[in-house]
Amino acid sequence: MTETIINLETVNPIEFFGVNNGKLDILKKKFPLLKILSRGTQLKLSGSPEQVDNAREKINLIVQYLQRNGHMSENYFEQVLGGDDAETVDHFVDRNPNDVLVFGPHGKSVRARTANQKRMAQEAEKNDIVFAIGPAGTGKTYTAVALAVRALKNKQVKKIILTRPAVEAGESLGFLPGDLKEKIDPYLRPLYDALDDMIPADKLGYYMSTRVIEIAPLAYMRGRTLDNAFIILDEAQNATDLQIKMFLTRIGANAKAIITGDVTQIDLPKNQRSGLEKAVRILSHIDGIAHIALDEEDVVRHRLVKAIIKAYDKEKES
Repeated sequence: MTETIINLETVNPIEFFGVNNGKLDILKKKFPLLKILSRGTQLKLSGSPEQVDNAREKINLIVQYLQRNGHMSENYFEQVLGGDDAETVDHFVDRNPNDVLVFGPHGKSVRARTANQKRMAQEAEKNDIVFAIGPAGTGKTYTAVALAVRALKNKQVKKIILTRPAVEAGESLGFLPGDLKEKIDPYLRPLYDALDDMIPADKLGYYMSTRVIEIAPLAYMRGRTLDNAFIILDEAQNATDLQIKMFLTRIGANAKAIITGDVTQIDLPKNQRSGLEKAVRILSHIDGIAHIALDEEDVVRHRLVKAIIKAYDKEKES
């Protein structure tokens, strides 16, 4: 039996323990064989030497993160604790300032938070086309937009083009109010939200008005050649085989493209098949095209999203 006391004087105890000790409860669930007691700014761990050392290492990484950033969500807290070894945990805790993808308004840093998100950033540096496939909440779109904004700020490209299929998810465009733009904008809202986090409002408005940043439905890409651009096809599982081929053949000189999608959430009519799985399969061995598979361990939304994804996966398997 080993005991150790960890002092948390350098961080806000509420940020570590969570509201109503929500994060402390997560810590206890992750280490059920340990006796964990909190008193003021101290945390006492009792149990086997191996378990105590493992918990202490991860707690110290959380403390380092809080010292640098001031806040850590419950979901991120759980991700750090969920790493199987120190190397895995180190992927979650951004020790290196070079891990920042882009700085947004008011100095907000946008980072690749998980191992696969970091792989996505690395592969985008080395390859001109990247497929990022995974379930909801894994940061596919957000990371892709951050990489595009970084490329624009570093003058690696002259424009950003963001597109996704305008496919109804149980509703019809014809019943939505407004003109065509107003009907389509709700489908593109996640892209706007990501840009809002990364570019000041006045500058974003200027970029949009001058078409330095362009957001448009996939159908608007036909017939174009996209040079000196960073192009993102989001929700690609809702694109047909011909649409994905059309998109990929738009890519011109000095251009990069990221294609994101979730093959478990296809909203196409029953008589149409998604072209995403075929594209991933037949393009898997082409030099210059990378493939990243994200999973529930990359979920960066509410901590329950990971549990929901696992439950649906289990139901599908059964």
